[in-house]
Amino acid sequence: MNVKTWILAVTLGGLLTLGGCSGGQKPAENEGTTGSTAASGGKGGPGPVEGDFKVALLTPSPVSDAGWSAMAYDGLKAIETDLNATINTQEARDTQIKDAMRSYANQGYQLIIGHGFEYNAPGVELAKDFPKTVFVSSSGDGTAPNAGAFRFYLEQGCYLAGMMAGLMTKSGVVAMIGGPKVPSIASTFKAFKAGAESVKPGIRVIETYTGQNADIAAAKRATEAAIAEGADFIIHQTNAAAQGVFDAAKAKGVWAFGTNADQNSNPTGVVIASAVIVAKPAFLDLAKQVKGGTYQGGVVLKGMQEGAIDFVLNPNLSDKVPADVIAKVEEMRGKIKSGEFTVPKDEF
Repeated sequence: MNVKTWILAVTLGGLLTLGGCSGGQKPAENEGTTGSTAASGGKGGPGPVEGDFKVALLTPSPVSDAGWSAMAYDGLKAIETDLNATINTQEARDTQIKDAMRSYANQGYQLIIGHGFEYNAPGVELAKDFPKTVFVSSSGDGTAPNAGAFRFYLEQGCYLAGMMAGLMTKSGVVAMIGGPKVPSIASTFKAFKAGAESVKPGIRVIETYTGQNADIAAAKRATEAAIAEGADFIIHQTNAAAQGVFDAAKAKGVWAFGTNADQNSNPTGVVIASAVIVAKPAFLDLAKQVKGGTYQGGVVLKGMQEGAIDFVLNPNLSDKVPADVIAKVEEMRGKIKSGEFTVPKDEF
């Protein structure tokens, strides 16, 4: 497959998809299924919604971050449009999370989505007090009859990014810049590192966390430090602070990868490809189950096989990527989608 054909296939695939992150025994992840009777002990969640369907979204960063929170907001807007739902959203972090969830539940919201691993435990805890509300987080392993998680298998896209970095690096050093060190982010970095090492044994992979989701200056400093150590490809998991990573990469003349959303159009021009979550189908599927009364608490995994994850080369930079690199990445993409290869991920 030549470069132009590969880019066209990826672009069309993305458009078609857009149309439509312990102790004891852990619940099974049912890939491609949005409810697990095993995880909920066979007990159903709330019944069908009567009257106004109200859905709330809690995010760790602004929904204008062009990344993690923005793609969740796209999913929420799809629920509003397709299901005629009343929606609301707010940033909620740390001690704000439980209060925000309780407030929405008291207002009669039937579905509360917490977009991140940190929302799982509070949702499961509150679920018993609000049996008519479903609490779902993006990552996590805690469940109740009316609570659970859907986990996006972003590790698949990050593995391909790692492969590209490993195949193209000139310095033999690449870097991963994260915000808070939470299990869902650490797992995507594990996959990126594995991808890089699979094609370039002995490659050095720098891993840095700023501890902040929205501190652009901190992300820029961390990226500059990694570049000073030789990194010439950078992947991030910094939510709203991603611009700091891209700005540092631009200033120092190195490449970066987008994550969560397609960030290839960032004006710095340094994002060579993006590991993308396509959230709308998963959000809509969840909301339909809640509205129809069929939701059952559990943990599910959404990946490339379901069209929930993609790896998108920046078409404006295709001439910077050797044809043999594209061929190797595309070959691995096929193996991932077919199930021939399983991308490593942490269990949490």
